[in-house]
Amino acid sequence: MSYQKRTALALASALAGTVVLMAAPAAHATVVDVDYRCKTPIGDKGAVSPIDIKSVRSGGGYRLTMSFQKGVSSSPVELGKGAMNPSAVIKVSGADQGEVQVSGPPNVAAIPANSPIKIGDLSGTYTPRKSGKVDFTAGVLTIKALGTTTTCTPSNSPGPSLRLDVTAAGNTGNTGNTPDNGGQLPKTGPLDSATALGMLGGTVLLTGAAGALWLTRRGQGAVGR
Repeated sequence: MSYQKRTALALASALAGTVVLMAAPAAHATVVDVDYRCKTPIGDKGAVSPIDIKSVRSGGGYRLTMSFQKGVSSSPVELGKGAMNPSAVIKVSGADQGEVQVSGPPNVAAIPANSPIKIGDLSGTYTPRKSGKVDFTAGVLTIKALGTTTTCTPSNSPGPSLRLDVTAAGNTGNTGNTPDNGGQLPKTGPLDSATALGMLGGTVLLTGAAGALWLTRRGQGAVGR
C-alpha cells in the first residue's frame, strides 16, 4: 500500500473517531402517562394525560417545554378566550435536585362547558447547579380561571419524561430555575465544553494529517528532481 493511501486511511479513521465523540447522546426523552387528581371548585376530578418534556440548550442552562396530549379537567361553564392560565412544576432528581416552574399563555380559544380543558405547552428555564445525569418528572399542575384555582396532583408516581446529562454553569448562586417570563440565564456561548473539546481534537487531527500529506508530496517532488 502506498504512503498516500496509508495517510488517507489514517485521516479517515481519525475523523470517524471525532464524529463519534461529538455525536454521543446526552439526552433521553419519553412520553409518560400521568394520572392527575384534581381539586376543583365543584369537586374532585381526574384524568390521565401523556406528558412529554423536551429541552433546548440556552446559554448556561436549558429551556424546558412540557406538553399535555389530553385535557385533565373541565369547567361547568364556558371559559372565554384568555380566561384560563396554566402553570406547573417539573421535579428535578438525580445528580441535581429541585423544581422548575413552567408556565404558558392563556387559552387562545374559548373552552366549552363540561369539555376537557386542553393545556397548551408550558415552558421555563433550568440552570443546573451540579453536573451529571438529571431526571425531569411531571409535578403539580395549577389551573387558574374565573377567579378560581384548580390543583392537579399526579397520583401514579410517574417516571421521568426526560433525562439529561448536564454540566453546572457555576458553583454558587440560586437555581435560576424560573418560568420563561422571569430572569436571564448566564451566557456561556453556543458550545459546551465537551463539544468544544471534540472540535479541538478534530482540528488537531486535521492539521496533523494535512502536514503529513504536504511532507509526502514535498518528498515525492524532491525524488523527481
